[in-house]
Amino acid sequence: MTDTTNASDAPVRCSRVESTGLIELTRPRALNSLNLGMVREITAALDAWRDDDAVDQVLVVSASPKAFCAGGDVRAAREGVLAGRDGEVEAFFAEEYAMNLAISEYPKPYVALLDGVTMGGGLGVSAHGAHVLATDRASASMPEMAIGFCTDVGMSRRFQQLRGGRAMGAFLALTGFRLNAAEMAWTGLSTASLGDADADEVRQAVIAEGAAAAVGRLAAEPAGENRLVGLADQIGDAFAAETWPEVLERLERPANAELGELVAELTAQASPSSLVATTLLFTVNAEAGLADALERERRLAAVLRARPDFAEGVRAVLVDKDRGPAFNPAEVAEVDAADFAAALS
Repeated sequence: MTDTTNASDAPVRCSRVESTGLIELTRPRALNSLNLGMVREITAALDAWRDDDAVDQVLVVSASPKAFCAGGDVRAAREGVLAGRDGEVEAFFAEEYAMNLAISEYPKPYVALLDGVTMGGGLGVSAHGAHVLATDRASASMPEMAIGFCTDVGMSRRFQQLRGGRAMGAFLALTGFRLNAAEMAWTGLSTASLGDADADEVRQAVIAEGAAAAVGRLAAEPAGENRLVGLADQIGDAFAAETWPEVLERLERPANAELGELVAELTAQASPSSLVATTLLFTVNAEAGLADALERERRLAAVLRARPDFAEGVRAVLVDKDRGPAFNPAEVAEVDAADFAAALS
């Protein structure tokens, strides 16, 4: 039995298929970037299914082969900021973060099938669930440093729970490193690897058999080189630092030379303010619960959106796509972290 709860042409479709609450992300031209309407649809569906005895599990999938979800719609957020619609923009992030927390606390198995690109808010709608299934076509990253923002959607806490702990999490967030399927499995970001399994077949199997049984039958060794294994010790040394300037100092140690080159490459177009602010965020969220971590992210995000780097970063990456942001300040040494520390206190 299928019980459809919203229109077929909507950017997200929520329906009941047999005993599965199915969430389909159907905004392919925007790589399923989440807007406020989508967040509200997903939240409403989760609320409706929470106490529905006819629903045993929730499965979130993408209707596009290119991406699971490329994040929150920061282009729309930029437009709102520039137009002075700060309340509207704040509402989006507040409701998105509330949805992330609801996913983490959901009383029924919440299953996300990652097949294609997953970035930013895409991890918020997947990585807090009980089952994160990844095919060999999946990749995952948090690229907020390039748009003058901070690591959010609870990933400033979730990343610290991965293999390698706080240092690995900070590395992934501050560099925007894109994990492949093998690295997602090794760090624990994905709970199961599905090899080159067809996404539609996985979806059908999860619905017909339940997540645990389907994974037991379809699990496979992930493809791709695990680049993090050889860098783990260097990451553990450099990114255990509590401030970004100290991270940079540790990257200059001879033993960390390989990592230093990689970090320099990955952060070449990052906002210095974002790097400073997000390092502090990881430091204060090291032992936080998810609710507290999300609240700190919300406060820090508001500070960063009010700064020119956010609009400039989104312009350079997603609007004009010239990849040449003019961040201000342009150097780490010029960043005043007082506003960030106040927001996180």
